Amino acid sequence: MEQEKTNRDAYPTVSGVGDSRKVGMSTFLIHGKAQTARWDFSHHTVPPLSSSVTYRLDSAERGGRGFLQFGRRPDEDAAPVYIYDRLDEPTRSILEDDLAKAEGGEVCCTFSTGMAAISAALGVLLKPGDHIVAYGTIYGCTYSLLTRWLSRLRIATTFCDFTDLAAVRAAIRPETRIIYAETPGNPTMEIVDLGALCALRDEVNASRPADRTVHVIIDNTFASPYCQRPLEWGADMVVESLTKNICGFGTDMGGAVICGKRYEEDLFMYRKDFGGVLSPKSAWAILVYGLSTLTLRAKRQIDTAFKVAEFLEQHPKVAKMHYPGLRSHPQSLLAEKQMRSTLGTFAPGTLLYFETREDGDEPTRARRLINWAATHSYCITLAVSLGNIRTLIEAPGIMTHSALPSEAQKRARIAPNGIRLSFGLEKAEDIIYDLRDGLAQM
Repeated sequence: MEQEKTNRDAYPTVSGVGDSRKVGMSTFLIHGKAQTARWDFSHHTVPPLSSSVTYRLDSAERGGRGFLQFGRRPDEDAAPVYIYDRLDEPTRSILEDDLAKAEGGEVCCTFSTGMAAISAALGVLLKPGDHIVAYGTIYGCTYSLLTRWLSRLRIATTFCDFTDLAAVRAAIRPETRIIYAETPGNPTMEIVDLGALCALRDEVNASRPADRTVHVIIDNTFASPYCQRPLEWGADMVVESLTKNICGFGTDMGGAVICGKRYEEDLFMYRKDFGGVLSPKSAWAILVYGLSTLTLRAKRQIDTAFKVAEFLEQHPKVAKMHYPGLRSHPQSLLAEKQMRSTLGTFAPGTLLYFETREDGDEPTRARRLINWAATHSYCITLAVSLGNIRTLIEAPGIMTHSALPSEAQKRARIAPNGIRLSFGLEKAEDIIYDLRDGLAQM
Protein backbone atom coordinates (compact mmCIF):
# COMPACT_ATOMS: atom_id res chain seq x y z
CA MET A 1 0.00 0.00 0.00
CA GLU A 2 1.35 3.40 -0.96
CA GLN A 3 2.15 5.45 2.14
CA GLU A 4 1.06 9.05 2.49
CA LYS A 5 3.71 11.62 1.76
CA THR A 6 5.61 12.92 4.75
CA ASN A 7 6.15 16.42 3.33
CA ARG A 8 3.84 18.36 5.68
CA ASP A 9 3.96 21.39 3.37
CA ALA A 10 1.79 19.34 0.94
CA TYR A 11 -0.94 18.83 3.54
CA PRO A 12 -4.01 21.06 3.96
CA THR A 13 -3.93 23.79 6.57
CA VAL A 14 -6.93 23.75 8.86
CA SER A 15 -8.07 26.08 11.59
CA GLY A 16 -10.97 26.62 13.92
CA VAL A 17 -10.20 24.03 16.59
CA GLY A 18 -7.16 25.06 18.59
CA ASP A 19 -4.28 26.57 16.59
CA SER A 20 -3.96 26.48 12.83
CA ARG A 21 -1.94 23.47 11.76
CA LYS A 22 -1.22 21.11 8.93
CA VAL A 23 -2.76 17.63 8.93
CA GLY A 24 -2.51 14.55 6.74
CA MET A 25 -4.84 14.35 3.76
CA SER A 26 -6.45 11.17 5.14
CA THR A 27 -7.21 13.07 8.35
CA PHE A 28 -8.54 16.07 6.45
CA LEU A 29 -10.85 13.92 4.31
CA ILE A 30 -12.44 12.65 7.51
CA HIS A 31 -12.90 15.97 9.29
CA GLY A 32 -12.88 18.67 6.57
CA LYS A 33 -13.08 22.24 7.78
CA ALA A 34 -13.89 21.98 11.47
CA GLN A 35 -15.94 25.17 11.44
CA THR A 36 -17.57 26.67 8.38
CA ALA A 37 -20.43 28.98 7.50
CA ARG A 38 -21.64 26.23 5.15
CA TRP A 39 -23.19 24.55 8.20
CA ASP A 40 -25.71 27.40 8.47
CA PHE A 41 -28.80 26.07 6.69
CA SER A 42 -31.13 28.95 7.56
CA HIS A 43 -31.19 30.23 3.97
CA HIS A 44 -32.20 26.92 2.36
CA THR A 45 -35.65 26.95 0.78
CA VAL A 46 -35.70 23.14 1.12
CA PRO A 47 -34.91 21.74 4.59
CA PRO A 48 -31.53 19.99 4.71
CA LEU A 49 -31.08 16.25 5.01
CA SER A 50 -29.04 15.46 8.11
CA SER A 51 -26.97 12.28 7.87
CA SER A 52 -24.90 12.28 11.02
CA VAL A 53 -25.34 9.56 13.65
CA THR A 54 -23.33 11.41 16.26
CA TYR A 55 -22.81 15.14 16.89
CA ARG A 56 -19.83 17.23 17.91
CA LEU A 57 -20.11 18.68 21.42
CA ASP A 58 -18.34 21.86 22.53
CA SER A 59 -17.70 20.54 26.01
CA ALA A 60 -18.43 17.64 28.33
CA GLU A 61 -20.77 19.94 30.22
CA ARG A 62 -22.77 20.61 27.06
CA GLY A 63 -23.00 16.86 26.46
CA GLY A 64 -24.19 16.34 30.01
CA ARG A 65 -26.77 19.08 29.61
CA GLY A 66 -28.04 17.41 26.45
CA PHE A 67 -28.57 14.11 28.23
CA LEU A 68 -30.34 15.82 31.12
CA GLN A 69 -32.64 17.71 28.74
CA PHE A 70 -33.47 14.68 26.63
CA GLY A 71 -37.14 13.79 26.67
CA ARG A 72 -38.06 17.39 27.43
CA ARG A 73 -37.44 18.97 24.07
CA PRO A 74 -36.86 22.73 23.98
CA ASP A 75 -39.34 25.08 22.40
CA GLU A 76 -39.36 25.18 18.61
CA ASP A 77 -37.14 28.27 18.36
CA ALA A 78 -34.67 27.23 21.07
CA ALA A 79 -31.40 25.61 20.06
CA PRO A 80 -31.39 21.89 21.01
CA VAL A 81 -28.32 19.92 22.03
CA TYR A 82 -27.95 17.10 19.51
CA ILE A 83 -25.95 14.12 20.73
CA TYR A 84 -26.92 10.95 18.88
CA ASP A 85 -29.38 10.22 16.08
CA ARG A 86 -31.50 7.77 18.11
CA LEU A 87 -32.14 10.55 20.65
CA ASP A 88 -32.84 13.49 18.36
CA GLU A 89 -31.59 15.03 15.12
CA PRO A 90 -32.47 18.07 12.97
CA THR A 91 -34.38 16.70 9.96
CA ARG A 92 -36.66 14.44 11.98
CA SER A 93 -37.34 17.14 14.57
CA ILE A 94 -38.40 19.62 11.84
CA LEU A 95 -40.88 17.01 10.56
CA GLU A 96 -42.12 16.45 14.12
CA ASP A 97 -42.71 20.16 14.68
CA ASP A 98 -44.73 20.38 11.46
CA LEU A 99 -46.74 17.21 12.16
CA ALA A 100 -47.61 18.40 15.66
CA LYS A 101 -49.05 21.61 14.21
CA ALA A 102 -50.87 19.75 11.43
CA GLU A 103 -52.69 17.54 13.97
CA GLY A 104 -53.27 20.37 16.45
CA GLY A 105 -51.00 18.82 19.09
CA GLU A 106 -48.16 20.07 21.24
CA VAL A 107 -45.71 17.21 20.70
CA CYS A 108 -44.95 14.73 17.93
CA CYS A 109 -42.65 11.73 18.28
CA THR A 110 -41.91 9.87 15.03
CA PHE A 111 -41.02 6.21 14.61
CA SER A 112 -39.71 3.84 11.95
CA THR A 113 -43.21 2.52 11.10
CA GLY A 114 -46.84 3.06 12.00
CA MET A 115 -46.85 -0.12 14.07
CA ALA A 116 -43.84 1.12 16.04
CA ALA A 117 -45.80 4.30 16.80
CA ILE A 118 -48.86 2.32 17.94
CA SER A 119 -46.64 0.10 20.11
CA ALA A 120 -45.12 3.19 21.73
CA ALA A 121 -48.46 4.89 22.41
CA LEU A 122 -49.69 1.74 24.15
CA GLY A 123 -46.35 1.03 25.79
CA VAL A 124 -46.07 4.32 27.66
CA LEU A 125 -49.55 3.97 29.18
CA LEU A 126 -49.92 0.28 30.01
CA LYS A 127 -48.55 -2.12 32.59
CA PRO A 128 -49.38 -5.78 33.38
CA GLY A 129 -52.96 -6.19 34.53
CA ASP A 130 -54.27 -3.22 32.55
CA HIS A 131 -57.11 -3.47 30.05
CA ILE A 132 -57.87 -2.03 26.60
CA VAL A 133 -61.25 -1.45 24.99
CA ALA A 134 -60.71 -1.52 21.23
CA TYR A 135 -62.88 -1.10 18.18
CA GLY A 136 -63.52 -4.49 16.58
CA THR A 137 -63.04 -2.98 13.13
CA ILE A 138 -59.29 -2.65 13.30
CA TYR A 139 -56.16 -3.10 11.19
CA GLY A 140 -54.92 -6.70 11.17
CA CYS A 141 -51.44 -5.95 12.56
CA THR A 142 -52.91 -3.86 15.38
CA TYR A 143 -55.24 -6.76 16.22
CA SER A 144 -52.23 -9.10 16.26
CA LEU A 145 -50.28 -6.73 18.54
CA LEU A 146 -53.14 -6.63 21.02
CA THR A 147 -54.01 -10.32 21.01
CA ARG A 148 -50.70 -12.07 20.34
CA TRP A 149 -48.16 -9.89 22.13
CA LEU A 150 -49.75 -7.62 24.74
CA SER A 151 -51.75 -10.57 26.06
CA ARG A 152 -48.39 -12.14 27.04
CA LEU A 153 -47.87 -9.18 29.36
CA ARG A 154 -51.25 -9.83 31.01
CA ILE A 155 -52.80 -6.88 29.18
CA ALA A 156 -56.27 -7.91 28.03
CA THR A 157 -58.33 -6.39 25.22
CA THR A 158 -62.10 -6.32 24.80
CA PHE A 159 -63.27 -5.68 21.24
CA CYS A 160 -66.65 -4.09 20.67
CA ASP A 161 -68.70 -2.03 18.24
CA PHE A 162 -67.72 1.63 18.61
CA THR A 163 -70.71 2.76 16.57
CA ASP A 164 -72.71 1.70 19.66
CA LEU A 165 -71.57 3.86 22.58
CA ALA A 166 -73.50 1.69 25.04
CA ALA A 167 -71.34 -1.28 24.02
CA VAL A 168 -68.19 0.74 24.70
CA ARG A 169 -69.50 1.82 28.09
CA ALA A 170 -70.34 -1.79 29.01
CA ALA A 171 -66.84 -2.96 28.05
CA ILE A 172 -65.01 -0.53 30.37
CA ARG A 173 -63.64 -2.12 33.54
CA PRO A 174 -61.88 -0.68 36.61
CA GLU A 175 -58.58 -1.80 35.06
CA THR A 176 -59.30 -0.18 31.66
CA ARG A 177 -56.63 2.33 30.75
CA ILE A 178 -57.07 2.80 26.98
CA ILE A 179 -59.95 3.23 24.57
CA TYR A 180 -58.53 2.61 21.10
CA ALA A 181 -60.20 3.17 17.73
CA GLU A 182 -59.64 3.88 14.07
CA THR A 183 -61.99 6.24 12.27
CA PRO A 184 -62.97 5.85 9.54
CA GLY A 185 -62.83 2.14 10.31
CA ASN A 186 -60.44 -0.04 8.34
CA PRO A 187 -61.74 -1.22 5.92
CA THR A 188 -65.49 -0.68 6.39
CA MET A 189 -65.39 3.13 6.47
CA GLU A 190 -67.57 3.25 9.62
CA ILE A 191 -67.29 6.46 11.63
CA VAL A 192 -66.64 6.71 15.37
CA ASP A 193 -68.20 9.70 17.09
CA LEU A 194 -65.08 11.25 18.59
CA GLY A 195 -66.86 13.90 20.65
CA ALA A 196 -69.17 11.34 22.26
CA LEU A 197 -66.32 8.89 22.86
CA CYS A 198 -64.22 11.53 24.63
CA ALA A 199 -67.24 12.62 26.68
CA LEU A 200 -67.63 9.01 27.85
CA ARG A 201 -63.95 8.99 28.86
CA ASP A 202 -64.45 12.19 30.86
CA GLU A 203 -67.46 10.69 32.58
CA VAL A 204 -65.47 7.60 33.58
CA ASN A 205 -62.43 9.60 34.68
CA ALA A 206 -64.49 11.87 36.93
CA SER A 207 -64.59 9.13 39.57
CA ARG A 208 -61.03 7.82 39.11
CA PRO A 209 -57.71 8.77 40.71
CA ALA A 210 -55.23 10.55 38.43
CA ASP A 211 -53.02 7.47 38.03
CA ARG A 212 -55.91 5.25 36.84
CA THR A 213 -57.53 7.46 34.23
CA VAL A 214 -58.64 6.22 30.82
CA HIS A 215 -56.96 7.57 27.68
CA VAL A 216 -58.46 7.80 24.19
CA ILE A 217 -56.07 6.89 21.36
CA ILE A 218 -57.23 7.37 17.77
CA ASP A 219 -55.53 6.00 14.67
CA ASN A 220 -55.95 8.80 12.13
CA THR A 221 -54.17 7.07 9.24
CA PHE A 222 -57.25 6.74 7.01
CA ALA A 223 -58.23 10.39 7.33
CA SER A 224 -54.86 12.13 7.76
CA PRO A 225 -54.73 15.55 9.41
CA TYR A 226 -56.12 17.06 6.22
CA CYS A 227 -59.51 15.35 6.69
CA GLN A 228 -59.76 15.07 10.48
CA ARG A 229 -57.91 16.09 13.65
CA PRO A 230 -59.02 13.91 16.59
CA LEU A 231 -57.15 16.01 19.18
CA GLU A 232 -59.59 18.83 18.45
CA TRP A 233 -62.40 16.51 19.59
CA GLY A 234 -60.63 15.67 22.84
CA ALA A 235 -58.53 12.58 22.02
CA ASP A 236 -55.45 12.15 24.22
CA MET A 237 -53.20 10.73 21.52
CA VAL A 238 -53.28 10.37 17.75
CA VAL A 239 -51.25 7.72 15.95
CA GLU A 240 -50.48 7.87 12.25
CA SER A 241 -48.81 5.64 9.71
CA LEU A 242 -46.67 8.19 7.87
CA THR A 243 -46.15 5.53 5.19
CA LYS A 244 -49.65 6.16 3.86
CA ASN A 245 -51.32 9.52 3.11
CA ILE A 246 -48.63 11.72 4.64
CA CYS A 247 -45.72 10.21 2.68
CA GLY A 248 -48.03 9.80 -0.29
CA PHE A 249 -45.59 8.31 -2.78
CA GLY A 250 -45.06 4.80 -1.43
CA THR A 251 -41.33 5.35 -0.98
CA ASP A 252 -40.71 5.58 2.77
CA MET A 253 -42.09 4.06 5.96
CA GLY A 254 -42.75 5.93 9.17
CA GLY A 255 -45.12 6.43 12.07
CA ALA A 256 -45.98 9.19 14.52
CA VAL A 257 -47.63 9.81 17.88
CA ILE A 258 -49.05 13.31 18.37
CA CYS A 259 -50.25 14.43 21.80
CA GLY A 260 -49.91 16.92 24.62
CA LYS A 261 -46.70 17.69 26.49
CA ARG A 262 -47.63 15.48 29.44
CA TYR A 263 -46.68 12.40 27.38
CA GLU A 264 -43.53 13.91 25.85
CA GLU A 265 -40.82 12.57 28.12
CA ASP A 266 -42.18 9.02 28.22
CA LEU A 267 -42.59 8.83 24.44
CA PHE A 268 -39.08 10.02 23.64
CA MET A 269 -37.58 7.82 26.36
CA TYR A 270 -39.55 4.85 24.99
CA ARG A 271 -38.21 5.50 21.49
CA LYS A 272 -34.66 5.86 22.80
CA ASP A 273 -34.80 2.58 24.72
CA PHE A 274 -36.81 0.45 22.26
CA GLY A 275 -35.04 1.94 19.27
CA GLY A 276 -37.80 2.24 16.65
CA VAL A 277 -36.52 5.58 15.40
CA LEU A 278 -37.45 7.13 12.04
CA SER A 279 -34.37 7.51 9.84
CA PRO A 280 -33.45 11.08 8.82
CA LYS A 281 -33.53 10.06 5.14
CA SER A 282 -37.14 8.89 5.42
CA ALA A 283 -38.04 11.92 7.54
CA TRP A 284 -36.58 14.20 4.88
CA ALA A 285 -38.56 12.59 2.04
CA ILE A 286 -41.81 12.68 4.04
CA LEU A 287 -41.21 16.31 5.07
CA VAL A 288 -40.11 17.68 1.69
CA TYR A 289 -42.32 15.72 -0.70
CA GLY A 290 -45.13 14.17 1.33
CA LEU A 291 -46.34 16.64 3.94
CA SER A 292 -45.94 19.63 1.63
CA THR A 293 -48.23 18.08 -1.03
CA LEU A 294 -50.80 16.49 1.30
CA THR A 295 -53.48 19.12 0.73
CA LEU A 296 -53.22 18.98 -3.07
CA ARG A 297 -53.18 15.18 -3.17
CA ALA A 298 -56.02 14.71 -0.70
CA LYS A 299 -58.31 17.19 -2.50
CA ARG A 300 -57.77 15.36 -5.82
CA GLN A 301 -58.22 11.91 -4.24
CA ILE A 302 -61.42 12.91 -2.43
CA ASP A 303 -62.88 14.27 -5.66
CA THR A 304 -62.07 10.95 -7.35
CA ALA A 305 -63.52 8.96 -4.44
CA PHE A 306 -66.86 10.79 -4.78
CA LYS A 307 -67.07 10.06 -8.51
CA VAL A 308 -66.11 6.39 -8.23
CA ALA A 309 -68.40 5.84 -5.22
CA GLU A 310 -71.36 7.25 -7.15
CA PHE A 311 -70.53 4.97 -10.10
CA LEU A 312 -70.19 1.83 -7.96
CA GLU A 313 -73.33 2.58 -5.94
CA GLN A 314 -75.39 2.42 -9.12
CA HIS A 315 -73.71 -0.65 -10.60
CA PRO A 316 -75.91 -3.80 -10.63
CA LYS A 317 -73.01 -6.06 -9.65
CA VAL A 318 -72.26 -4.09 -6.45
CA ALA A 319 -74.33 -5.20 -3.45
CA LYS A 320 -73.18 -2.61 -0.89
CA MET A 321 -71.26 0.64 -1.14
CA HIS A 322 -69.46 2.22 1.85
CA TYR A 323 -68.17 5.79 1.49
CA PRO A 324 -68.81 8.46 4.14
CA GLY A 325 -69.31 11.09 1.46
CA LEU A 326 -72.46 9.45 0.14
CA ARG A 327 -75.85 10.29 1.63
CA SER A 328 -76.55 6.56 1.67
CA HIS A 329 -73.82 6.05 4.28
CA PRO A 330 -75.62 5.46 7.62
CA GLN A 331 -73.31 7.94 9.38
CA SER A 332 -73.09 10.56 6.67
CA LEU A 333 -74.23 13.38 9.00
CA LEU A 334 -71.63 12.44 11.61
CA ALA A 335 -68.96 12.24 8.92
CA GLU A 336 -69.95 15.68 7.62
CA LYS A 337 -69.66 17.14 11.11
CA GLN A 338 -66.40 15.45 12.05
CA MET A 339 -64.42 15.08 8.83
CA ARG A 340 -63.60 18.64 7.89
CA SER A 341 -60.54 19.68 5.94
CA THR A 342 -58.11 22.31 7.11
CA LEU A 343 -60.00 24.59 4.72
CA GLY A 344 -63.32 23.84 6.47
CA THR A 345 -64.74 21.77 3.60
CA PHE A 346 -66.26 18.29 3.89
CA ALA A 347 -63.42 15.77 3.54
CA PRO A 348 -64.77 12.20 3.81
CA GLY A 349 -61.50 10.49 2.95
CA THR A 350 -59.64 8.96 0.05
CA LEU A 351 -60.80 5.33 0.34
CA LEU A 352 -63.98 3.37 -0.18
CA TYR A 353 -65.16 -0.17 0.50
CA PHE A 354 -67.70 -2.13 -1.48
CA GLU A 355 -69.15 -5.63 -1.63
CA THR A 356 -69.80 -7.49 -4.84
CA ARG A 357 -73.12 -9.22 -5.55
CA GLU A 358 -72.52 -12.96 -5.25
CA ASP A 359 -74.64 -15.97 -6.20
CA GLY A 360 -73.62 -18.01 -3.15
CA ASP A 361 -71.53 -17.85 0.01
CA GLU A 362 -68.18 -17.88 -1.80
CA PRO A 363 -66.72 -14.50 -2.89
CA THR A 364 -66.17 -15.73 -6.44
CA ARG A 365 -66.96 -12.50 -8.20
CA ALA A 366 -64.93 -10.38 -5.78
CA ARG A 367 -61.83 -12.54 -6.35
CA ARG A 368 -62.42 -12.50 -10.09
CA LEU A 369 -62.57 -8.69 -10.13
CA ILE A 370 -59.43 -8.29 -8.03
CA ASN A 371 -57.47 -10.82 -10.07
CA TRP A 372 -58.66 -9.17 -13.27
CA ALA A 373 -57.37 -5.84 -11.98
CA ALA A 374 -54.00 -7.42 -11.16
CA THR A 375 -53.44 -8.58 -14.72
CA HIS A 376 -55.52 -6.31 -16.95
CA SER A 377 -56.08 -2.94 -15.31
CA TYR A 378 -53.88 -0.05 -16.39
CA CYS A 379 -54.46 2.30 -13.47
CA ILE A 380 -55.61 0.06 -10.59
CA THR A 381 -52.83 -1.87 -8.83
CA LEU A 382 -53.35 -4.95 -6.65
CA ALA A 383 -51.30 -3.98 -3.61
CA VAL A 384 -51.72 -3.30 0.09
CA SER A 385 -51.16 0.10 1.73
CA LEU A 386 -53.08 3.28 0.93
CA GLY A 387 -52.70 7.00 0.42
CA ASN A 388 -50.42 6.41 -2.58
CA ILE A 389 -50.32 8.42 -5.81
CA ARG A 390 -51.44 5.14 -7.44
CA THR A 391 -54.91 3.66 -6.99
CA LEU A 392 -54.64 0.41 -5.01
CA ILE A 393 -57.12 -2.45 -4.69
CA GLU A 394 -57.11 -5.29 -2.15
CA ALA A 395 -59.26 -7.94 -0.47
CA PRO A 396 -59.08 -7.15 3.29
CA GLY A 397 -60.53 -10.48 4.43
CA ILE A 398 -57.61 -12.50 3.07
CA MET A 399 -54.95 -9.78 2.96
CA THR A 400 -54.62 -6.82 5.37
CA HIS A 401 -57.07 -8.26 7.92
CA SER A 402 -56.19 -11.92 7.66
CA ALA A 403 -54.88 -11.82 11.26
CA LEU A 404 -58.49 -11.48 12.43
CA PRO A 405 -60.21 -14.87 12.83
CA SER A 406 -63.33 -15.37 10.74
CA GLU A 407 -65.62 -14.71 13.71
CA ALA A 408 -63.81 -11.47 14.49
CA GLN A 409 -64.10 -10.42 10.85
CA LYS A 410 -67.80 -11.16 10.93
CA ARG A 411 -68.29 -9.06 14.09
CA ALA A 412 -66.32 -6.26 12.45
CA ARG A 413 -68.53 -6.47 9.35
CA ILE A 414 -65.56 -7.33 7.11
CA ALA A 415 -67.23 -9.28 4.33
CA PRO A 416 -65.54 -12.12 2.38
CA ASN A 417 -66.63 -10.34 -0.80
CA GLY A 418 -65.42 -6.93 0.43
CA ILE A 419 -63.02 -4.89 -1.69
CA ARG A 420 -61.06 -1.84 -0.57
CA LEU A 421 -60.02 0.89 -3.00
CA SER A 422 -57.47 3.57 -2.10
CA PHE A 423 -57.41 6.33 -4.68
CA GLY A 424 -54.35 7.82 -6.29
CA LEU A 425 -53.94 10.77 -8.61
CA GLU A 426 -55.17 9.15 -11.81
CA LYS A 427 -58.06 10.70 -13.68
CA ALA A 428 -61.33 9.49 -12.14
CA GLU A 429 -62.76 8.58 -15.54
CA ASP A 430 -59.81 6.27 -16.21
CA ILE A 431 -60.38 4.42 -12.93
CA ILE A 432 -64.09 4.09 -13.69
CA TYR A 433 -63.27 2.78 -17.18
CA ASP A 434 -61.13 0.00 -15.68
CA LEU A 435 -63.72 -0.82 -13.00
CA ARG A 436 -66.52 -0.99 -15.56
CA ASP A 437 -64.43 -3.33 -17.70
CA GLY A 438 -63.50 -5.50 -14.69
CA LEU A 439 -67.06 -5.72 -13.39
CA ALA A 440 -68.18 -6.85 -16.83
CA GLN A 441 -65.82 -9.83 -16.55
CA MET A 442 -67.29 -11.04 -13.24
